[in-house]
Amino acid sequence: MPDAPVPQHCPTPRELDDLELLTTGALAPLTRFNEPGSPVTLTLPPDLADVDVVELVDPEGLPLARVLPGTGDVESLTHPQYGAFRRLYLSPAQVRERYAGRTFVPLDDAPYDAQLAALRETGPVVLLALVGHGTPALSAPALLRATLAAAAELPDAAVVAVPASFHGHDFLQQVVDNYAAGDPVVVPGTADRHSGRIAEIVRHDQPPPAERGLVLFFTGLSGSGKSTLARALMDLVLEQTDRAVTSLDGDVVRRHLSAGLTFSRADRETNIRRIGWVAAEISRHGGIAVCSPIAPFAETRQQVREMVEDAGGAFFLVHVATPLEECERRDRKGLYAKARRGEIPEFTGISSPYEEPDDAAVRVDTTGRTIEEALGEVTDALRNALFLDVTPLS
Repeated sequence: MPDAPVPQHCPTPRELDDLELLTTGALAPLTRFNEPGSPVTLTLPPDLADVDVVELVDPEGLPLARVLPGTGDVESLTHPQYGAFRRLYLSPAQVRERYAGRTFVPLDDAPYDAQLAALRETGPVVLLALVGHGTPALSAPALLRATLAAAAELPDAAVVAVPASFHGHDFLQQVVDNYAAGDPVVVPGTADRHSGRIAEIVRHDQPPPAERGLVLFFTGLSGSGKSTLARALMDLVLEQTDRAVTSLDGDVVRRHLSAGLTFSRADRETNIRRIGWVAAEISRHGGIAVCSPIAPFAETRQQVREMVEDAGGAFFLVHVATPLEECERRDRKGLYAKARRGEIPEFTGISSPYEEPDDAAVRVDTTGRTIEEALGEVTDALRNALFLDVTPLS
């Protein structure tokens, strides 16, 4: 009888970074997840908590390692195969073999002019680009492009990518020390000027707010006016700017992207995450996504925020805070009446909760107001944040 298949799990980006460091020896003496007091943790879904072994896979499903949930012990199967600049991701052992005796320079930002000038006097260096989740000031590809541009200006410099997620400065120092293995480590001092190719890379990766990808995320009860406000704002953007803008309205998304999902809590959260993923990809490429789902749960909204920010976009949350009584009075679709009669289970505001956001960029109540008046509050907030300069027509 064949062995039962080993259950698989795809860790978070931060956990994948930690996995790579664990399996390459970059966290020595740490060798496993979930050591007491260690920030290197792995959270498995409840249905995998009691199994003997779990196979950890990358987002494409490639098995990377096996972990024993009971102990956190890790057995490496292979290293990640793809990703920008994958050739630069070396283990400490590979770095010692190639670059022993050099000076090691950890970088979490593009090198500044004064830092480069100092490094020219240092001798052969290894520039360690710390590209793990939450560590670099730039996106990981941009930091590596900038580091390679810096290396081209230094005598006999090498570049190594280190996927060290941010768990504190002591953690990063331990990783750097494992790569240096006793060779000198120089931490560049602070400076404030980029020039040449490096300045171009930084400018492209961190454009001013008005040029960044942007997700305008309207949340509120059914009938609150969020879809109307979102459509009106989208029209203003199309009329008054040359920005590329895409609508991800809740009802439209359900007909296309999320066809077949129910209105259970699990399926509603899946729907929001799908909207969030598409919106994040739009923002990654400099576009504007206008979303208007109910999105009643704070945890799911936070997941969308993280998707967008990880993609380099800006997340602008609008809480359309029209009270339940007013939304129910409008009830143009008759949904509240059906929910009151028990015909619609888990209806937000009646039989399922709406968790009001405490992190909204702007809060708008549409009760007794024209669309132009309510929309003006949103456009004022966008203008103050330097994201968009549009004005409702009177």
